[in-house]
Amino acid sequence: MTEKFERIFGKTKPVIGMVHIGALPGTPLFDPELDLVACARADLIALQQAGFDAVMFGNENDRPYEFQVDTASTATMAAILGELKSDITVPFGVNVLWDPMSTIALGVATGAHFVREIFTGMYASDMGSWTTDAAKAMRYRDRLGRSDMAMLYNVSAEFAYSLDRRSLPDRARSTVFSSIPDAILVSGQITGEAAEMSDLSGVKAVLPDTPVLANTGVKYDTVGDVLAVADGCIVGSSIKVGGDTWNPVDPDRALQFMARAKDVRTSRT
Repeated sequence: MTEKFERIFGKTKPVIGMVHIGALPGTPLFDPELDLVACARADLIALQQAGFDAVMFGNENDRPYEFQVDTASTATMAAILGELKSDITVPFGVNVLWDPMSTIALGVATGAHFVREIFTGMYASDMGSWTTDAAKAMRYRDRLGRSDMAMLYNVSAEFAYSLDRRSLPDRARSTVFSSIPDAILVSGQITGEAAEMSDLSGVKAVLPDTPVLANTGVKYDTVGDVLAVADGCIVGSSIKVGGDTWNPVDPDRALQFMARAKDVRTSRT
């Protein structure tokens, strides 16, 4: 397990809850009547009260996504996090879809403990051709003085098809060798869709010493199976009202999910 990952999350398999910030100014779904800070605060408090180990703030509502995010989006996310900072009581991360440089910049500006992104690979995607540059992103982080900020690499991009025809375990193993991630994330095809258990177990089998997390689609009924293989998980859609990605966090669903996750972790220690 990497030093940064253990320093942030301890030895417990972390469950990270998503705060999906409402659509930001300048994006197609932006609603000027929606109080972005109040909505994000309600989700944050619900997750913390439910006992989630960490939270992550993302701009999932900014569809269609961009590879180079408008500066206003990143600045608005930073302003929202500035308003929420005094309410945050657990480690937190950020993700600006799908722009690694903006993600790094936001993480540095807000004091985030970790960031999540697609840092490696080449894809055909809903957003067009997608080529990444992990070296540029990591050097940017270090140049800004935040080499302590953990980088979580999603190696199976949602909304995309990898043009690298190596198997997912081989790509994940190569990423760890070449790009120094602090954790590897395995995803389903779209937000809220579960990763295949065969993908999760295959990646973990070749990376026994690297944290491997399930990034999408983990549910109350499946968290036991997931944590039997993975070193943690990121949860969003299944703890929303009605299990709908675009709804607010449901405090009861969040509480039930985390209670189940804690039971699973306790039974496996």
